[in-house]
This record gives sequence, structure tokens and C-alpha cells, in this order.
Amino acid sequence: MADIIKDLEWRYAVKKFDSSREIEVSKLERIKKAFNLTATSYGLQPIKMVVLKNKDLQEKLVQFSYGQEQVAQASHVLILCIEKKIDADYISGYFKKVKEIRGTSDSVLEPFKNALVSEFNKMDSKQIEHWATNQAYLAMGNLLTICAVEQLDACPMEGFIPDSYDELLNLGSKDLRSVLVLPIGYRAEDDMFSEFKKVRRDMENSIIYIS
Repeated sequence: MADIIKDLEWRYAVKKFDSSREIEVSKLERIKKAFNLTATSYGLQPIKMVVLKNKDLQEKLVQFSYGQEQVAQASHVLILCIEKKIDADYISGYFKKVKEIRGTSDSVLEPFKNALVSEFNKMDSKQIEHWATNQAYLAMGNLLTICAVEQLDACPMEGFIPDSYDELLNLGSKDLRSVLVLPIGYRAEDDMFSEFKKVRRDMENSIIYIS
């Protein structure tokens, strides 16, 4: 059995990818499935993942990524996006899916659905955007872990210009807004950061026990 702790110790935020290497299709499929299986609040999945593998576009995105060349070097760039429209129709669509898959009766689903619709009606657009963005961070953590298990390298990024990404990739037409970026691939042999020791708090300063 694989040792996931060793995998997590192995991973780091890659500073330079080997642009000649591509991710195997089977590994990419596992990454996609892991994203789709990520836990989200209420199970609503207000997020989508764009899988970009286009060197011309990747090169253009570097200028909107504060010059971070990993975006161009990576085998693929994963762009985590949030849905722009989280409303009663969206929530109803989720419960319709629950009924299709589980066969749950309306008498059980309707009270929960109505409660969620009521809750979201009390939230303004910024609050809903903030909530949805939190779900993208859950997905990012999950993706970093599965990448480590698959021995794929990654570099999580908050440092980019979402509006420019959205415009170049035409995400607005899909009612999406980019919030996080994750270039993935294989580290370059001359990335000196791969040899650096991981810097973390001592466990006693990181974990609090309450009994």
C-alpha cells in the first residue's frame, strides 16, 4: 500500500516544469475523477474545472499570471472556476439529480430544497461568490493530494488576474469565473526547489488536543 505521508512529503510547489513531458491519459482521468468527487457544501458542486492543454494559450496566460512561467511549461493547466448563477433553479437541478440517482421521495427532498433556496435568497451575490470560492479551495486541496499520490507535480496559484483569464478563455460565455490555477506535470531536473527541505511548524505547535 502506498504511503500517502511520504507522497505528501515528496510534493512541493514546483517552480520549473519539464515542458517536454506530458501527463499520461490514465493519470489525467484520475485527476478529473478526484475533482468531481471532492466534497462541497450541501453537495451543490458550484465549481467546474477547465483542463487546458494548449501551448499557445498557456504562453499567453503567463502575462496574466505575474510572469509565472510554470503556466507555460506545464503539461496541463487546471483552472478552478465558480458558477456565476447559484439560484433557485440551480438548487432545484441538484435535487432533481438526487432524486434520479437515489430515488428519494419528494416528501424527503422538498423540505431540504426549500430550506436551501430560502437560505441562498438571503445572501447577496458577494456572499454567494465567497461561499462558492471556498468550495474551489476544497477541490484544490484534494487535487494536490491526488497529484502527490500519482507522483505528478503541481504548483497551486492564487497569483493571477481572473478577469484576463476569463476573457482569454471565454469563460464568461459559460457563466464561469476563474478563482484558482493549478499547473500540473513533471518537475524539471534543474528545479533546485525540489531538493529543499519542507518547512513546517513542529507538530506540537500545529496540533491542539482537546479531550
